[in-house]
Amino acid sequence: MFDKIRRYAGRLRTSAPAPPTGARVKRAHNLFEAAAVYVAARAEDDQDRIEEAAAWVSPEALSFGVSELACRAVVALARERDESPDAVTRDLLGLSTS
Repeated sequence: MFDKIRRYAGRLRTSAPAPPTGARVKRAHNLFEAAAVYVAARAEDDQDRIEEAAAWVSPEALSFGVSELACRAVVALARERDESPDAVTRDLLGLSTS
């Protein structure tokens, strides 16, 4: 019985049609790629690219990606400046240091 199931599952794995030779395969964008393009487009005020990147993933995924990108950027900038992430974020936002 298990042998029949294994054979059936094996056929399912190999039954997907291969793309035609030379055809471009459209791949899905991941949330970090979408966040990177979205943030860069916002920095350049490129509305077309903003809308394009926002359509690649769900709004929740884009929000998470942008948040992760912001955290990584602040950490990198803090290391570069030899300052704390708190000092860097406050400086970037023009807030006074407490």
